[in-house]
Amino acid sequence: MKRALVAIPLSLVATGAMLYGVTRLIEFAIQGRPLRPPALLQSPLVKPPRAIALSPPHWNVNDKKLLPLYPIDGERAGGGSPALGLDDRLWADNGDKETLLRTIDGNLNYLASDAAAIAYRKYPIKEITQARLIRSLQRFRELLLAARSPEELQAAVKREFVFYQAVGIGPPRQGEVLFTAYFEPIYEASRTRTPEYRYPLYSAPPDLDRWPRPHPSRAELEGKDGLQTHPKLKGLQLFWLRDRWEAYTIHIQGSARLKLTDGTETSVGYAGNVRQEYTSVGKALVEDRKLTLEQATMPGILAYFEQYPQEMNVYLPRDRSFVFFREKRGQPASGSLGLPLTLDRSVATDKSVMPPGALALLYAPLPLVINGKVEERIVSRYVLDRDTGGAIKGPGRVDYFAGSGKAAGARAGVTRHIGQFYYLLLKEAPAPITPNVSPASPSGL
Repeated sequence: MKRALVAIPLSLVATGAMLYGVTRLIEFAIQGRPLRPPALLQSPLVKPPRAIALSPPHWNVNDKKLLPLYPIDGERAGGGSPALGLDDRLWADNGDKETLLRTIDGNLNYLASDAAAIAYRKYPIKEITQARLIRSLQRFRELLLAARSPEELQAAVKREFVFYQAVGIGPPRQGEVLFTAYFEPIYEASRTRTPEYRYPLYSAPPDLDRWPRPHPSRAELEGKDGLQTHPKLKGLQLFWLRDRWEAYTIHIQGSARLKLTDGTETSVGYAGNVRQEYTSVGKALVEDRKLTLEQATMPGILAYFEQYPQEMNVYLPRDRSFVFFREKRGQPASGSLGLPLTLDRSVATDKSVMPPGALALLYAPLPLVINGKVEERIVSRYVLDRDTGGAIKGPGRVDYFAGSGKAAGARAGVTRHIGQFYYLLLKEAPAPITPNVSPASPSGL
């Protein structure tokens, strides 16, 4: 879970439960002023001020059981924009076609699993099936290998695929999706407590599932200053950080790479959490008028705590949630499907409404690192859905993985943009026409 603002909570790496990411630090982005795509991104299907003109049952604003996706012909998607599906990063000087191919292969492995079979038995859109998703990914892979340019791939995809558009945030903003980003921080740490490294990360208590409810809150587990240890956590310290905000950021993101004081490196990943609701620190700072909504980005929140360090003792305990970790010994950050997260090609969505393991296309203005600087550009990018997030809720939220380290954190911390999101499914061959003949006809003609 990430980004440039206050917070629709999180995103990252939790199998089945909470996937923590900076997304969480922007909990009311929707009420704020997220950046919107230019006019070319506005689909003609969107009719202000209320809803989209679509035939039921795909989208009915009065239906409390809304389906999250509706099908559009590829040529009509994105209002027919010439940029939709034009993923020029694949053929750039430092293109990532091989990365996308590996990501596709990983998702194909997942889709062939028993876990995928279980996930799709009850998926609400009957035509989105495990078998169809496998065929779709296999065909896209063939097209990707055969295409010689972004234009060739774009034309083939629009010709052969149905675009299932996310219905978005909801009335009166159908089709509008809020994009945020999450990342894997890289920090220095120690395996033992020292005067310099004082703030611990904890492994999951072996009896966590048997803890009585309600579970202890963050303040009860680590104290207001982050230096106390609840009796239930004695001896479970995994690593020690020198900075409290760094330790808290790892809680939000759900994973991290650690450079240890003995010269070695390792990594940690999500291992569980207490059953307490997450509360956005950024939101609390805005509500208390310590920051404006525009200032409540990740960099803005950090700058505030650097100026007023004791305020962390006030605001961090307001987040009652608490995350546990396991050492991954250098393994990359992984998502809820158990697959590694790939830079700019992996996304997190709400798996109660979105199809796990599917191929998708995002289309939005997003911050990119260009010549060492973060600049906003219109992005059309093929991605794979392989993660989830406790605060990524509904068909109007997508969190994408921005990578590891400071540059990734800089991007994730300022990502809160409105765009469009599509799942790509191969067009189904029309059913054969059965001749209307008498059963008594011996020839069947």
